[in-house]
Amino acid sequence: MTGYDASVSTPQLHIVGARPNFMKAAPVVSALGEIGRQPYLVHTGQHYDAAMSEIFFEQLNMPQPDRNLGVGSGSHAAQTAALMIALEELFEEMRPQLIVVYGDINSTLAAAVTAAKLRIPVAHVEAGLRSFDRTMPEEVNRVVTDALSSLHFTTSPEAEEHLLKEGISAKGIHFVGNPMIDTLLRFRDVLDIEGARRLFDLPERYAVATLHRPSNVDEDLAAGRVVEGLRRVAKELPILLPLHPRGQEVLFRQGLTNADGISVTEPIGYLEFMALMSGAALVLTDSGGIQEETTVLGVPCLTLRDNTERPITVTMGTNRLVGNDPEVIESAAIEFVASPPMGRVPPLWDGSAGPRIARVIADLGG
Repeated sequence: MTGYDASVSTPQLHIVGARPNFMKAAPVVSALGEIGRQPYLVHTGQHYDAAMSEIFFEQLNMPQPDRNLGVGSGSHAAQTAALMIALEELFEEMRPQLIVVYGDINSTLAAAVTAAKLRIPVAHVEAGLRSFDRTMPEEVNRVVTDALSSLHFTTSPEAEEHLLKEGISAKGIHFVGNPMIDTLLRFRDVLDIEGARRLFDLPERYAVATLHRPSNVDEDLAAGRVVEGLRRVAKELPILLPLHPRGQEVLFRQGLTNADGISVTEPIGYLEFMALMSGAALVLTDSGGIQEETTVLGVPCLTLRDNTERPITVTMGTNRLVGNDPEVIESAAIEFVASPPMGRVPPLWDGSAGPRIARVIADLGG
């Protein structure tokens, strides 16, 4: 618990609901506590499996949520509707001064829409990211959330440009850096790379993969192409794939097996995964956050998408977009392993984004 005392002040509510949110919220909640503010942490329960949720609060030394709504899974419409109903009840009960949302998940969208209808100001951490691909549910969530937010905390310079083009007032835009990188840098020196490698029986050179985007795991054709791409890479480099629950059925139907150089595991904890990724010769992913983390770690990353809302990881970092063509994936993997790209860390990805966000919120009376 964050220790919120209802007799002291009307709180700012911080809404989290899925694995990526926790790493983004942890440094903000911590920094607010250090300057005497009282963040009230709400876990919507969008991710409710222990490996995708509870373990992160423990490993990040993050306070347990003050409220867990336990919404659970469902279709986009069903889940978002359930989230809005639960959040409306909570907002009406607490009448917060500010709602703080993170990233681009359904909980983020639901909180922003619900707060806007109740005339409660919204702050969006990780605002302005755009893939310009409206087939991505996350892109819809980003655009709508930014349109409804009063405060926009951006992680990269181009994010501000996107917001300004969409008519967002510059007055509410704050370039603060990347709070998820705060979390990574906080734990980087204690990551047990060798221990994690031994735990999963990996050789010195290996790859790590993650898959969860609808464009890769919802349809058989796309999933089959990705599986074939992984098989080809695994002939050169063994792959560890902690598999997100989303898409398991389709990927397995398309021939993904725990064999032929691919080791499929359940989702694993943050510290173990960061250790594995730090020691990897290559990462293959469709995750936005992993594109950022590999950039800071200097690990070659192939993104199995045709676009990215984080282009700075391509222009400055170690990331390359390769889509899901098996031949392209294979050739890029061979090239990256033989000659790893030399990237740079983007501006303000320095471990102090959380305190910057906290100061803005505090200065505005949050």
